[in-house]
Amino acid sequence: MASTGRAWHHHGMSGAESHGGLAAAGTEFHELLTSFVRRQRLPGGVAGVARGAELAWSGGAGFADVPSRRASDPDGLYGIASVTKTLTGTAVMRLRDAGLIDLDEPAAVRLPELRAMSSPFGPVEAVTIRRMLSHQSGLAAEPPGTDWAGPAYQGDAGLTLRRAGEITVGVPPGSRHVYSDLAYQLLGEIVSRVSGVPYPAYVREAILEPLGMASTGFPPLPAGLAARRPTGYGWRALSDELNPAPNMPPVWAEGGLWSCVADLARWVSFQLGAYRDASPPAPVLAAGSLREMHRPRYLADDQWTRAWGISWCATRRQDVVWIGHSGGIPGFTSTICFDPVSGVGAVVLLNGTSASADLGIDLAAAARRAVLGQPEAAPAHAPMPAEFGPLLGLYARPDLGGWVIRLEWRDGKLTVLTPEAAVWLTLRPAGQPDLFDVVDGHDPAGQMVRFGRLRDGRVGSVFLADTTWNRLASVAS
Repeated sequence: MASTGRAWHHHGMSGAESHGGLAAAGTEFHELLTSFVRRQRLPGGVAGVARGAELAWSGGAGFADVPSRRASDPDGLYGIASVTKTLTGTAVMRLRDAGLIDLDEPAAVRLPELRAMSSPFGPVEAVTIRRMLSHQSGLAAEPPGTDWAGPAYQGDAGLTLRRAGEITVGVPPGSRHVYSDLAYQLLGEIVSRVSGVPYPAYVREAILEPLGMASTGFPPLPAGLAARRPTGYGWRALSDELNPAPNMPPVWAEGGLWSCVADLARWVSFQLGAYRDASPPAPVLAAGSLREMHRPRYLADDQWTRAWGISWCATRRQDVVWIGHSGGIPGFTSTICFDPVSGVGAVVLLNGTSASADLGIDLAAAARRAVLGQPEAAPAHAPMPAEFGPLLGLYARPDLGGWVIRLEWRDGKLTVLTPEAAVWLTLRPAGQPDLFDVVDGHDPAGQMVRFGRLRDGRVGSVFLADTTWNRLASVAS
């Protein structure tokens, strides 16, 4: 675009020299961002790439404010819109882990006002917290009175609940995907009532502060943070004119946070920490609960390319499943995504309106290629408990054509492997000798696994997946 005076710049690699191939990928990251901003005719945007616990690259393209030609800066604070939902879901899971709520209880247990809403599909108790978290509740997309042409939006959950009689369950709960800002607004109110702390304060004290996300918050922002906001611009629809977007009405749990690249990279790194064996204890949510949130629960399209977990969406592109979330409010668009396998992720923040999810995955995919092309030092794992040694080995089902499974101590875990699946099941002791339960894998968690011993005390079999597998003993030469 000639005669625009556009600013295209990138920032240094934060610790990228220790990331092998990522150090050389900075130019590719920068080109992906700048070409996207040009192609979408956006005023500007910023992005970052995370690997493990570090922000490996960040950069900006275009302008944070067009009239003043203020360049886009990754330190700027952007409205992250529905990416906020991933923090709301985390707040709910914290309360679940503390034993204060049950995900499968009706929302009306915590919000009695909802008993006034109407459902042609049966009792309103079918609208559960779990279904709200995964956009399967059947609730409408928006609170009563919403008109995005204004925009007019009722962001106060208390006022929404006063109009509960106007809320209708539109499809049978649990039957299909219906993305719902309303559901998350109500989840924020559940967090407030159960915790006894206003939702914004709970998120700040329980999530943002422990993770060091000091530049993330809800309006009204402190003066120092407010000064870092870029100007949000509307669509360039029918002409080249670029006008500031109207202000978004106040909103909280469903999409009200403002943040920057570095803070959202911390959020991505926190998610990735759930897959690092040597990661420190989580200050916010246990690794198992994070993985539970990431795990896809149901398909969101007929092409099997998107599926929802708890507050997170999984997008399958080729052979990689990216976990992420996008968002948009007037003037701002956002995306974060990550790959647990390679330990990389990306952040995209735009001060214009465009579908940013593809750019996020493009950036993260470039990082993944760079990372997987580089050898890594073998990670340190916990030593194997001595009592696990006799359990390891090959187990067979001769009646099934010689199927064989392997019991290994792998990556610090007692693991079952098959030729078809690199990791089939992960086991943990269940409190009795030779008794374990399944904590992760292709079969349902919670099923019991029992090892059988011969008269001489050696392990001779394992009852696993509803059948007995016989241990193959070595034959002395």
